[in-house]
Amino acid sequence: MTQDTTSLQAIEALIAKLLSEMEDVFLVSVKVKPVNNIKVFLDADGGLNIDRCVKINRAMYRTIEEEGWYPDGNFSLEVSSPGIDEPLKLLRQYKKNIGRTLEITFTNDIKQEGKLVAVDDEGVTIEYIEGKNKKAITVTKEIPFDAIKQTVVQIAF
Repeated sequence: MTQDTTSLQAIEALIAKLLSEMEDVFLVSVKVKPVNNIKVFLDADGGLNIDRCVKINRAMYRTIEEEGWYPDGNFSLEVSSPGIDEPLKLLRQYKKNIGRTLEITFTNDIKQEGKLVAVDDEGVTIEYIEGKNKKAITVTKEIPFDAIKQTVVQIAF
């Protein structure tokens, strides 16, 4: 395959084949830049460590070279998990983050922070505290996915 014929679909097919042996690992996204820079973002239900990323990277690299997708070897490949500051994109990512605090940006750009307590095909349910001291109450809010612009997991220190 030449640069012109190496497609995103071919890369995704290769990833699907490699991940078929690892049920807990899943593809989040793939980016192929015009300079033949391939970036693969994976995640896993129990977290994705560097060793698994390296193993997948080596297997992909070997296949790309053996099949001659870039005959001159002019490509780079990066396999990693999305950074913690990257927005959630897939239902499976939401499910693995149940119990964690999220910041949800709605389609109207209003933001709401809360603990993710449930996820289904329609949306998410979060809990948050409204008010202070004796007037504080726990609010449970269901949010449909079509009202969500972006969701980012918040880091607790």
